[in-house]
Amino acid sequence: MAAHEFPRSDPASPDFWEMRYRAAFTPWDAGAVPAQLREHVARRPPQGPVLVPGCGSGHDVRFLAQSGLDVLGIDFSPAALAAALPVLGPFADRVREADFFASNLARPWAMVYERAFLCALPRGLWEPWAARVAGLLVPGAVLAGYFYLDAGERGPPFPLHGQDELDRLLAPSFEKTVDLAVPDSIDVFAGKERWQVWERRGTAR
Repeated sequence: MAAHEFPRSDPASPDFWEMRYRAAFTPWDAGAVPAQLREHVARRPPQGPVLVPGCGSGHDVRFLAQSGLDVLGIDFSPAALAAALPVLGPFADRVREADFFASNLARPWAMVYERAFLCALPRGLWEPWAARVAGLLVPGAVLAGYFYLDAGERGPPFPLHGQDELDRLLAPSFEKTVDLAVPDSIDVFAGKERWQVWERRGTAR
């Protein structure tokens, strides 16, 4: 079977991602830490634990751990986590197998980092995703990361069809504080993603 040919399966299931990681077919994986994450951590380091859903091969988790942050990366694909172990090295304990929607993740998170996780989810899970992120973050904490906007329908990656669609998901619970073009996108996202920071509304505890 060619690396890009897979049996039909649901992108919301671990099997879909297991097949791709086992075949080393991961065109969404930059294999490096993007510049705007580095800049964000340098300028505004999270004052508490950081969650990385769909952490994949773990480059960003390792960077966050090396930066002295209390970070947890989760993925529901065992093959993805196996691919992450050589990258993580001494930080292998910073990842675990977990379902973002079903697992107990109820720590008071200071930041959720978004990198190719929302666009990996079928659109029917986007509203539950937004509610879950809002529920995990304390007031004043942030959702920071990359958001894929395009006109296409098929996926993954499933694109947002404009900033308005993302605003509808997040504006009820968040205020957007940063919105920038991305200078170092990988090919699949080039010219179609934004770096954004969204602050959780409410009174700090």
